[in-house]
Amino acid sequence: MKKITMIGFGSWGIAMACVLAKNGHNVTMWEPNEKLAAMLDKERVNERSLPGIVIPSSICITADVDLACQSDVVIMALSSKQVTDVMPIIVPKLRDGVILASASKGLIESRQMRITEYLAELAPNCKIACFSGPSHAEEVSRNMPTAVTAASICEQTAQKLQDVFSNENFRVYTSNDIVGVELGGVLKNVIALAAGMSDGLGYGDNTKAAMMTRGMAEIARLGVAMGANIYTFAGLSGIGDLIVTCTSRHSRNWRGGNLLAQGKDVSTVLAEVNMAVEGINTAKTVLALAEKYNVKMPIVEEINKVLYEGKDPKTVVKDLMNRDLIAE
Repeated sequence: MKKITMIGFGSWGIAMACVLAKNGHNVTMWEPNEKLAAMLDKERVNERSLPGIVIPSSICITADVDLACQSDVVIMALSSKQVTDVMPIIVPKLRDGVILASASKGLIESRQMRITEYLAELAPNCKIACFSGPSHAEEVSRNMPTAVTAASICEQTAQKLQDVFSNENFRVYTSNDIVGVELGGVLKNVIALAAGMSDGLGYGDNTKAAMMTRGMAEIARLGVAMGANIYTFAGLSGIGDLIVTCTSRHSRNWRGGNLLAQGKDVSTVLAEVNMAVEGINTAKTVLALAEKYNVKMPIVEEINKVLYEGKDPKTVVKDLMNRDLIAE
């Protein structure tokens, strides 16, 4: 049994905590707001993030940061916008050698860097890792068979995460390609916006399949330029996560794109989804990285025009289809 802390009370944080509790670990969930922590401890449900899922009574819910940081493993499941506010509070309290794993699928926008890069800089004495893969919290929390990847440059760290999380319904693979695993989870969110737009415009399977396939080509190009192994994008954290995020009713990014196709602006979309839509949060940063690494990402470029220049999604499809003809 391990002492494990979950930072983040969103749907994914709750789902992962439930898996750990089922596996018999000593799990703590930290919520900095004392009143909210007390309410969650009493009611054991977060109806906004994951309605209907009861947080097991064995999980300790606390606002005490010192208590939360007395663990062997700390999992961070925050939105990308929360990371730089919350983690500087947590990291100084951690012991040397603690495994600090990110389950977030975003970027540090202000610095154009991956979240695990930021964590490694912030917590140089911790063992850094990340999780990614096709894993909707709604399904994980209901014990539906799911497979994800745990990645770390340290093989033993990834294997420890594999051991503490794996059970008959939650299978964890390991990888040493932390760059590729993390970027797959980040970049597919922008492509999922495009897939949602395609469905929202009433286009069919052909259109979405083309969008997803060419989107994966863009993901792989940028990933390799940033140091990833191209084969990683053929795995769970690449094509697997892209498929589930572009096709599922649970996907916030697909829903965001669908609402954009209906002519709604970004603020309205975010209000209606009422949870983090990481594709919207990171699209501009992804484009900046593409420019930095001299990588062509036409779908990402067009999504940014919809988000920040008010371009009509119908015109986006037309412009993508009429680009110069090239070899695949």
